[in-house]
This record gives sequence, C-alpha cells and structure tokens, in this order.
Amino acid sequence: MFLAAQLSLLCGPLFAGVPEHPVQAKQPQMLQLIAADAQLEILADGFSWAEGPVVEPVTGDVLFSDVPTNKVYRWSDTSGLSVHLAPSGYTGLYPNDNPQQGANGLIFNQKKQLVLAQHGDRRLALLAGIDNGQPQYQTLVNHYQDKLFNSPNDLVQHSSGAYYFTDPPYGLSGGDNASQKQLSANAVYRLAPDGKVSQLASNLNRPNGLAFSPDEKWLYVANSDSNAAQWWRYPVAPDGSLGPAELFYDATGYTKTSRGLPDGLKVLPSGHILATGPGGVWVFTAEGEHLGTIETGVAAANVALAPDNRYLYITATNYLLRIALQAR
Repeated sequence: MFLAAQLSLLCGPLFAGVPEHPVQAKQPQMLQLIAADAQLEILADGFSWAEGPVVEPVTGDVLFSDVPTNKVYRWSDTSGLSVHLAPSGYTGLYPNDNPQQGANGLIFNQKKQLVLAQHGDRRLALLAGIDNGQPQYQTLVNHYQDKLFNSPNDLVQHSSGAYYFTDPPYGLSGGDNASQKQLSANAVYRLAPDGKVSQLASNLNRPNGLAFSPDEKWLYVANSDSNAAQWWRYPVAPDGSLGPAELFYDATGYTKTSRGLPDGLKVLPSGHILATGPGGVWVFTAEGEHLGTIETGVAAANVALAPDNRYLYITATNYLLRIALQAR
C-alpha cells in the first residue's frame, strides 16, 4: 500500500515484536468471537510490506503480496514459505514515474482463478498460468473513459460476477502529483460481467480495502488517510450501483498514538467486521460498535479468513500472522 517513506512514518521499526496479549476487548461480545487468551502466531516474517492475504480454495494455502519487492508468496501449513509469483504486479508496462511495485489485493474469483490488483501495471489482472516459472497475466481492466487507472489496490467480487475495486495513487511516484496520474479522482469502481466499467464513488481521497456485508446490501470501504482514518459504507442498489456514502466509524483520533490506518477488511457470516486500523485489527458489529482490537504491535495491512472461519490471517508490516477465532 505505502511507499517506503510512508512506511517509516506510520509503522515504526520494521521488526518490532508482536504483543504477548493481543486481544483487547471493549465489549463482552468481543469474547464471543475471539478468546481473551488467543495468541498471534508468526507464520513468516522478513517482508518489506506484506499485503493482500487470501486462502487458496483447493489447498488451504495462504497467498499474500510483498508489494515493494514485486512478489506474491505462498505459505503452507506443511511446507512453509515459498515465492509463488515474481513479478506479481509490475511487468514493465508503464516504466515512467512508477516505483515498480507489485500486486496488492488478491482474491480467488467464482471460478477459483487468482485475480490481482496490480499496482505497477495499473490494472486488475487474472493469473492465466505459469510458464517456465514466469507468471502469465491477462488484463481484466486497466482504464476508465480512456484513462489509465492510478494503481488498483484492493478488490472483491459480487455474487453477480462483478468486481468492485479501489484505485488510490500509491503505485505512482508522487501520488496525486504524479505526472502519469490520468484520473483526478481516487475512486471506487465496478467492472461488470459484460466488461462495462463504472465509477461508483469518489468521496474518499484514499479508498483502500473493501468488503460486502453477508447479504450484499452494503459495501464497506476503508479510507487510509491519517487525517481522515475512517470506514464508510454504501448501500448497494439492485443494478450494482452504490447509494449515498455513510460514515461507518471514524478512527482519526487513534492515528496519533497507534501505528497503522484503515486498510483491508473482511466480514464474518454473522455480519461482524474485521478491519485493519490503528493498532491492529478492529472488530465491529454490523451497526458500527467497536467491540475491541487485536493488537499487532506493527501496522496491520489486511486480513483473510480461513474457509471455516476458525483462523484469521493477518499481514502486518513484515509479518504473516495467524490467530484463532471462536468459529461457529
């Protein structure tokens, strides 16, 4: 998500330890979702900025991005850590004014194909295959109204097959002031199954992680700005468009004392939201009540749920972490 200079400001030392007692409950309901004595497991470390974890449907392995190094890693319970894709998000399509960052958000689509939000190549791309160790990517979308995207950051797929994704300027040197920035807005977009691209929301200056409510009536979007560290939600219309933005929770005051910003998020079948933010992973009810925080010690970037919801995987600065949930 962030460039190296931003990392040093927001995250502090890259190799700080994880807390011994990470679960901090504000409300008793928090402990129905995660045990008070649950511990963070360090599954792997040593990354520049770990992001976008996703669990592979067939194997149960965790794939995640290391954005500045242009790689996607695979972590397996049986065989440990390996490089899965290199390059992951910058293949040289746009070398000018480009810090050559890799993929960020990852998902497996309804066909169990890996889809990547590629910072450096400024597109959503499908992994079409791997040929002699070299990943082959197929562009799903890279422009809106004949203008290149800034740097697609995170994505989610609706049951209709449409992709919703965010497009902040983190993958451009100079951000909003980059000479290669073609779209003035940092927006939320929809790629319809027929290929039509729509700009859905442009009220956030740093749109980042996003997720649907279980009934798909709401789309939650994080805003990664230290001066407006917020989560928003939008009603989803039957045609796939979004209604007026509603502020879900404002955590701006916490950015002065805790590392990290609103970033990636996932929603449990119960409607509870697990969202990275200042200090770690925030846990909310569907009504926006903050139940507590899983403190990570360093800035947390994104989360993924195990298929049975028994584990939460967390990418946090240099770490891939795991913590057990009270699965139902």
